[in-house]
Amino acid sequence: MATSQNLRRAAQILENGGVIAYPTEGVFGLGCLAHDIKAVDRVLKIKSRDPAMGLVVIVSNPEQLIGWVDMPVEKLSLDSSDEHPITWIVPATDEAPKWIRGDHAGIAVRQTTHPVAKALCEAVDAPLVSTSANISGRPPASGRFVLRSIFGTLVDYIVPGECGPALNPSEIRDIETGKILRSA
Repeated sequence: MATSQNLRRAAQILENGGVIAYPTEGVFGLGCLAHDIKAVDRVLKIKSRDPAMGLVVIVSNPEQLIGWVDMPVEKLSLDSSDEHPITWIVPATDEAPKWIRGDHAGIAVRQTTHPVAKALCEAVDAPLVSTSANISGRPPASGRFVLRSIFGTLVDYIVPGECGPALNPSEIRDIETGKILRSA
């Protein structure tokens, strides 16, 4: 489990434009501050991911999305759980970065329940990119050994901790319709 020292180090790296790998509810994630275009570009290059696809962001509370979502954040219900994490597609404002939205009108956001991921969002008080730790088209890293062997030299820090208890990446749903866009 990540210690407060690990979390402070990760937050400092994020605030200085770095990229980290960290545990989430289902799989390890690659992340950076979502508003940092250079760091996001680096994540996209590490993953060989098409920027048009957009990226998922995580928050510890909806207030971290102020200005980015076209809904009152105090009424934004991002229901999720440890065992069944849900990423919601929420209507975005023009202020939501294009590099996060990709070619989409909405923004993909999950209010994380994982203690390490949540603590990271709280430490920087901002949305974090949370894309599966994988090279596009390949399975995500599910164990620390695999994570280190693939990403150890590509990221600035690997935050200690375990993934889980979900067994897969999050389900994706449209917040306005409830329609499931990707099953878990």
